[in-house]
Amino acid sequence: MGEQGAAPVEFPQRVMWYGKDEALPERVAVRAGPLTAILEGGDLRYVKLGNDPVVLRLYAAIRDRNWNTIEPRFTNYDLDRGENGFTVRFVAENVGGDVDFEWEGEISGTPDGVITATMDGVARQDFLRNRIGWCVLHPMEVAGARATTETPEGRVDGVFPDLISPHQPFFDMQSISHGTPGGGEAAIRFKGDLWEMEDQRNWTDASFKTYSTPLRIPYPVQMRKGDRVRQTVTIRGAGGTGAVEDSAGPVLVSVDPSNPKPLPAIGLGVASHGAPLADADVALLRELNPAHLYVSLDLTREGWRDALRQAAEQAGALDAALAIEAIAGADGAGLRELAGELAGLDVPIDRVLAFAEGKLDTTGAVMAVANEAIEAAAIDAPVGGGTRGYFTELNRAAQTLPLSLMEVVGYTITPQVHAFDNASLTETLAAQPETVRSARAFIGDRKLAVGPITLKPPFNPNATGPDPKPEPGELPAAVDARQPSLFAAGWLVGSLNALGNADVDALTYFETTGWRGVIERRDHPLRVEAFHSWPGMVFPIYHVLADVAEFRAGSILPVELGDGLRVQALALGVEDRVRVLLANMTDESVDATLRLSGAVEALVRRLDDRSYTIAASEPAAFRGSKEPAPVENGAVTVNLRPYAVATLDVRIEP
Repeated sequence: MGEQGAAPVEFPQRVMWYGKDEALPERVAVRAGPLTAILEGGDLRYVKLGNDPVVLRLYAAIRDRNWNTIEPRFTNYDLDRGENGFTVRFVAENVGGDVDFEWEGEISGTPDGVITATMDGVARQDFLRNRIGWCVLHPMEVAGARATTETPEGRVDGVFPDLISPHQPFFDMQSISHGTPGGGEAAIRFKGDLWEMEDQRNWTDASFKTYSTPLRIPYPVQMRKGDRVRQTVTIRGAGGTGAVEDSAGPVLVSVDPSNPKPLPAIGLGVASHGAPLADADVALLRELNPAHLYVSLDLTREGWRDALRQAAEQAGALDAALAIEAIAGADGAGLRELAGELAGLDVPIDRVLAFAEGKLDTTGAVMAVANEAIEAAAIDAPVGGGTRGYFTELNRAAQTLPLSLMEVVGYTITPQVHAFDNASLTETLAAQPETVRSARAFIGDRKLAVGPITLKPPFNPNATGPDPKPEPGELPAAVDARQPSLFAAGWLVGSLNALGNADVDALTYFETTGWRGVIERRDHPLRVEAFHSWPGMVFPIYHVLADVAEFRAGSILPVELGDGLRVQALALGVEDRVRVLLANMTDESVDATLRLSGAVEALVRRLDDRSYTIAASEPAAFRGSKEPAPVENGAVTVNLRPYAVATLDVRIEP
């Protein structure tokens, strides 16, 4: 096994923060009478009526035939902002692959509580599209609220779903209105197309999305050069009581040590690049104490036996079990051969999830063969399935899944199905446990294994054609430049808290090494400048998992987040010790105050742009660097630099 590495590199600050040396879009606070919002380029975020969220985001989506989002480039932009109103006018072009679309946009807010967004666009060449138009994201906090829509057939009364809806809750919408917790009323009107709503919690978006062009209409749609799209969305807010909360001061995080829960089993994916682990990587990965290694085996292709043996060798070196995803041929072909191979391994098998070639969800036929094969081989492991795709595929198959034949159910999570910016990824953390709650409603008490959980999806389950190959210098579609960033570490803190406190048995995150791993490979030089790393580099996410591994014998504790868009947290406990990870999810310094009953003394270690390089190159030295943190009346206040993660070790007394 190769051991060579490279000297550490001093990266620009923004590369350490979020993987690219590019400024984030400017955010501007705007007001339309009683409505407040944040303007970000051509998007409107966090529209509130008083303290009540009304719209999470308003934006225009241009999606190609594979549902890939083509991002805008603004060629003209003008903002006029006053105390009680605003107007922004811009020209944007969305160009990517065969898509070439230019549009004029305007978003205006008036003192009477009305926000109007218009778009007028034209195709500049022929291309296939799945969607072009405004999207309105309703915050997931409206779940369970009553709503009224106007349709061409008249008024329809309904309810935002509580459990995640597998299908559209509202169709053919011309408008929707609903009350707010503060006694106000929000009304949104749509023009230029028919509109419908989907429950985006299916993909861990923290929203319900209203979009144009119903999905019952076949897609992709042929756009011809000169074809136009014109749409208008109007948001009205009125009434309600209560002053707007003051966001100044520290972000509060409260931990309840009296209500511990068992930690789920946490594992890693086998590296998709296929190279063996170096001895130095094995030593580092053993510190993470992974419960399992997850490997996907396509039994319809040559080479799966070699992939299995390599995964088993790595699992043995890490004292981990193997979690198997098996893709069988017609009528379960290959599953009996797999069972025979598993019976000859010296490592424990954590689970076997069975799927049929070309299917995203498990069929009864493949489950029957999988159960028979595993039982005949006398393998002591739960057998099941679920979906190789997102929770939405599991949710839509709830009535047809062969649950009576399944001991374990699984699905994957990625935060980047619909949006790709840092703020949107942070928003998804609140929706992750909603998928667990909804899954439990139909799988009962079967084992639930969530993963792989990755920043980018390993494959596109919704593609209607082949994904284009990356251009020279670009990263593959499954790789995110933020993998070795501080932001990724903060996102992992939030995900572990969200899912660890839900009713989950096992979690699988990322891979062992490489661009999708927790450590960079040692056996190759840098290949694409867009991914900032050096051979053998230890990524910040490694240290989050190492912090958790040191408390594997303990429990996870519930956390109350004062503002999860700014600070995420994870709490673990063993006897009189509590470890709390505080993660700044923004590009500004933030003071975070931890409230923990019985806290008497604390130590803190900071993972930020100042300690990034030593944490990546000398992980043991970094992990030993702790300093006292003052405790006053059961509270600890820590200043977090942009995208920093602070690990607090606190001793408590009854």
